Amino acid sequence: MIIKKGTLIHKRLGRIYMSLMLFTAVVTFFMPAVVGPSLFNHFGWIHLFSILTLWTVPTAYIAIKKVNVKAHKRKMILLYFGAIIIAGTFTLMPNRYLHEVFFM
Repeated sequence: MIIKKGTLIHKRLGRIYMSLMLFTAVVTFFMPAVVGPSLFNHFGWIHLFSILTLWTVPTAYIAIKKVNVKAHKRKMILLYFGAIIIAGTFTLMPNRYLHEVFFM
């Protein structure tokens, strides 16, 4: 986030970041929701962030390929806050596995 945008290192790190985010989003669909209501006894509210990721990553990539820097930046900020900050906060809530790992 602090390096100059548009450089070779920015592009390479961005591709790695986007690939890892897509991989993580796909993997989360195989993990059942254990807190709150669930759909089909598997999907919960947290899975909406996986859908957000699966939509945001390709559209951000397409935006930058079309040299629409403003749209790319907006989508990457949305991805960061939605999929990392907000979803990450939910995964650390009490009665969740990661909460027990880090705080118990």
